[in-house]
Amino acid sequence: MQVKSKIKNIGDLRLEIVRLNQLKREQEEYLGDQYQLLKHKVEAPARFINSITSSIPGVDFVKGIFSAFGSGGGAKVEGAANQSDWLARALQLGLPLVLNRTFLKNSGWLKKAIVLLASDSAVAQVTQGKVSSLMAKLTKFVRPKKSKKKHKEVAPLEDIENNDTVNFGIPPDSETY
Repeated sequence: MQVKSKIKNIGDLRLEIVRLNQLKREQEEYLGDQYQLLKHKVEAPARFINSITSSIPGVDFVKGIFSAFGSGGGAKVEGAANQSDWLARALQLGLPLVLNRTFLKNSGWLKKAIVLLASDSAVAQVTQGKVSSLMAKLTKFVRPKKSKKKHKEVAPLEDIENNDTVNFGIPPDSETY
């Protein structure tokens, strides 16, 4: 690294700017290379596992089953709009566990399978939008309605202009004088 000298005139300033821009480019290239090396090292275990699993028959079938489960139980579909949202995925994973631990604790495997398949198809119908709209309707029902304040009838201005005396709200017979 070069030690910077004192800048005495505009020429020295321009040279210093050129030097700093060159130093910036060198550092960016170095950091980019270091990032690529680190990325290559981090991806090494995944590449190793993929090379092993590619030689085993039937692994693609198992991956297809799990990817179909993650996309809402249907066929594999491209695009984020067609995939189920996070709430449906969480319910698909959590509902079988809750049902097995509570209601289906002493049931046989056939009854568990039937109930879990039915619950999976029911959960596929649940989306985050439906739940949020249900919650909005519930809160609208629970919140108290705003009551509109009724104002007293005020005499129109024409009636005030017809009187010769100005009414300040104090009766003329009062002892305020």
